[in-house]
Amino acid sequence: MWALCIGALVIMCITHWVYRWRNPRCNGKVLPGSMGLPLLGESIQFFTPNTTSGIPPFIKKRMDRYGPIFRTNLVGRPVVISTDSDFNYFIFQQEGRLFQSWYPDTFTEIFGRQNVGSLHGFMYKYLKNMVLNLFGPESLKKMLPEVEQLACRKLQRWSSQDTVELKDASASMIFDLTAKKLISYDQEKSSENLRDNFVAFIQGLISFPLNLPGTAYHKCLQGRKRAMKMLKGLLQERRANPRKNQNDFYDYVLEELEKEGTILTEAIALDLMFVLLFASFETTSLALTFAIKILSDNPQALKQLTEEHEAILKNRENIDSGLTWQEYKSMTYTFQFINETVRLANIVPAIFRKALKDIQFQGYTIPAGWAVMVCPPAVHLNPAKYEDPLAFSPSRWKGMETNGASKHFMAFGGGMRFCVGTEFTKVQMAVFLHCLVTKYRWQAVKGGNIVRTPGLQFPNGFHIKIIKKDTTQNSA
Repeated sequence: MWALCIGALVIMCITHWVYRWRNPRCNGKVLPGSMGLPLLGESIQFFTPNTTSGIPPFIKKRMDRYGPIFRTNLVGRPVVISTDSDFNYFIFQQEGRLFQSWYPDTFTEIFGRQNVGSLHGFMYKYLKNMVLNLFGPESLKKMLPEVEQLACRKLQRWSSQDTVELKDASASMIFDLTAKKLISYDQEKSSENLRDNFVAFIQGLISFPLNLPGTAYHKCLQGRKRAMKMLKGLLQERRANPRKNQNDFYDYVLEELEKEGTILTEAIALDLMFVLLFASFETTSLALTFAIKILSDNPQALKQLTEEHEAILKNRENIDSGLTWQEYKSMTYTFQFINETVRLANIVPAIFRKALKDIQFQGYTIPAGWAVMVCPPAVHLNPAKYEDPLAFSPSRWKGMETNGASKHFMAFGGGMRFCVGTEFTKVQMAVFLHCLVTKYRWQAVKGGNIVRTPGLQFPNGFHIKIIKKDTTQNSA
């Protein structure tokens, strides 16, 4: 009898727990959606890779069933997912009041607990201003010749090879530039390969967070650990042998660390360095690879891009002189092309925030403490906002502001956390494209594949043969 009573009590407790899991408490009307399985939520479905070119199936299926804003549960955390451009805009505008930047514990573990995305208020603004010293317009003007020289040098080297796997090659090129600007790192003079550690880190970045030997997530954490050890060693070495002149970002960081009453710590500086290295080369190389793949499939876009850049050369007094900032800013079609590329590429699959208090929206309540995930791919591929959204059409950007974020374009984030490296990314892409289409042509040898998890794209295996143009050729 007692065994039956205990068994019944256990079943009642489990049933109540499951009911509570599926029907979370809310001071108002809870958003439609499903919380999935207890503890797991809908994590497995969310992290499942896919090869579709449209809105990620996980998001699309729930949009069709529940509407543009719905609830789910990821890795044991209740999450509101928004594909509504008006609500997304509201979220960005209420930064620090109703919402604040937030990322899952797994992301925090990966990028560091003191990473810039997890900091708020004055500390975030302080770090943002530090980064603008490196990636601001005045610094980029000085950096432009170096970006062009590196692109030309790499293209010349690649043209001597049978084929080039573009994602890896472009990532290596961008990493070399960024690491030099940040920490004066030169792979050819180093006994350790810093980028290899980032590659190990990236391969498990978007994976189920199971930290067991052999899993992608475990390899990711190990890659971060090795990269951070190298960055810390380089910082300590620089501290022991300071330089008279400020030549890179580490010099600036060391100057800040030595100031009396500074709020910067070594841990924050190292996490910042790690995020900057990752964000600058990985996202840009993904976008650049996607851009070349698009050009390979769109002869008209290639023709227009080539004509714009050949016109720049024709209008020069000295055709062999380097790109100027004025020439860069004149690349109207190029910027339209870049915007359309990143709209379709959707390099940023999600932008996370957390509700600071109960929030009412369209008759529903988002409870305080819940995570909110803005989904850029769902906005960028919305047929109500973009006609024929899966079609590549740079002309849709004619006459439109292309330098910032809007309700319907958030490839570089939005609000006060709009990516400070946006212009740096555009400079690298535009300059590389300029060198490529004016001096080379190419052939796609292997198309590669694009895997999204969810919305993030890995255009791996895209091999091309780069061929030096004849002086008589006018197009690729």
